[in-house]
Amino acid sequence: MRRIITVFILLTAVTAIKAVTITITVYDTRCQTITGFGAACCDGAMCPFGTDTKPVELLYGAKSKIGLNIMRMEISPNFEGDVKVPEWGNWDTPYDWNGSLPSAKIVKQRGGIVFGTPWSPPGEYKTNGTAQGGNSDDQGNQRGQLREDCYEKFFPWLNTFLQWMKSKGVNVDAVSIQNEPDWWVNYSGCLYTPQQQLNLVKNYAHMLDRDTYSGVRLISAEPLGFDPSYFDALLNDPVAREQIDIVAGHIYGHPPLGNLKTVAEKAAKYGKEVWMTEHSVTDNIDRLPNWHEQLIFAEELNECMLAGCTGYIYWYMRAHWAFVGTGETKYNPGNTKNTLLPRAYVMSHFSKHVTGSTRLKTSRDKTTGEGAAAEFSAYIKGDSLIVMAIDTTASVRNLKINLPVKVKSGVHLYSTGNETENLCQTKDITIDEPTDVVVVEKPAYSLNTYIFMIDDGSAVEELTQADNDSPKTYYDLHGRQLDEPHGLCIEKTANGRTRKVMLGH
Repeated sequence: MRRIITVFILLTAVTAIKAVTITITVYDTRCQTITGFGAACCDGAMCPFGTDTKPVELLYGAKSKIGLNIMRMEISPNFEGDVKVPEWGNWDTPYDWNGSLPSAKIVKQRGGIVFGTPWSPPGEYKTNGTAQGGNSDDQGNQRGQLREDCYEKFFPWLNTFLQWMKSKGVNVDAVSIQNEPDWWVNYSGCLYTPQQQLNLVKNYAHMLDRDTYSGVRLISAEPLGFDPSYFDALLNDPVAREQIDIVAGHIYGHPPLGNLKTVAEKAAKYGKEVWMTEHSVTDNIDRLPNWHEQLIFAEELNECMLAGCTGYIYWYMRAHWAFVGTGETKYNPGNTKNTLLPRAYVMSHFSKHVTGSTRLKTSRDKTTGEGAAAEFSAYIKGDSLIVMAIDTTASVRNLKINLPVKVKSGVHLYSTGNETENLCQTKDITIDEPTDVVVVEKPAYSLNTYIFMIDDGSAVEELTQADNDSPKTYYDLHGRQLDEPHGLCIEKTANGRTRKVMLGH
């Protein structure tokens, strides 16, 4: 059975010229379920690396103000965690697996996900004999690649990392093939062509010890601009496709609705998750980002969701252009060390409320090519219906939302850049009695999250006693039968009667 749910979001702006109305339709089709949001715990801005866990304490867990739940760490090119090897970018300073361990423990204790990414396998496995990528004077421009005779050593090496982390109390949830396999660097790096990655995964990924290490998942290599050729090679091959659980990449130079969307559409056909595992926005500035730039970051998050992303992981968690202040005086005022920055509160709209939800497809959202003064997305999560709205203009508007079910209460979370202490304000949405039409405020220059509590009575129609006693089957809004129904779905009795119901998890 197919049913269409239509949400018309009418955005009216009173200007000196005319009122602007935007209509958005949310269809019955459910899109991806969102795994979560996170950042990287790597050397550099996290120094003193391994001892300062304040960023993860501020950012991670349901009780934090931000609510991140995914942490990325580097798998440095070691054989054991206590073996010292040169650090990328500074070959006289050693680093090892210990660096991210204290932070990883906290993330796991708070129910989060930890995954590891190699910047390079061990140097002795590579064509240039070092963890360096090879793009440097002392390497003579010798490109560092994994030697073919060492392909069979790669996954056993990852197993040693998993074993070491487990022995220290951290069960790593996933491991990646390679950071940016298409970027020739003078720091730690390793190049793979799409065909080389395919050969490695197809012929040797079975050596990853998933049983011993709690069903650890395998992530593809993470190309710099989500180059589709890397994913086509993996997903077109049935043997390699079976080994890969998550396809991942970065969006440097390629906005989310480009390569990422192309890859996500293909990955969805095979039931693969899609993670954006590194990007930093306006990271080359010599000042703190202004509020307009923070809203551009919000739009990036939103567009990654619209593209089909199931996980979004920012670059450093601590930097003046990230989530936690560094204390560097040249970026003050506002860059106090180990305090939350505005970008963290922007992230919280998504990380605290969109995590665990399922996105609902909308007719007018950046993916359709229709311009609008604001960006939107919509989600369903248990008994809540969530609407996101981002507006970079100076117009104060009212938002009229026609909902697919009646709601009994609501809350408006908004960030406008006008608050210095708490950049996420909260206001109750007054609903006198259950209704499917709600008018809410949308401030100028704002990021808004509207969360509506679905009224139980509006989603459940009365059935006869005979219907209640008969066997029932459940379907999602695509008409696909569900083995474990939850959330908003269609119930069908043996008598052929159907109704829309909201079921708990």
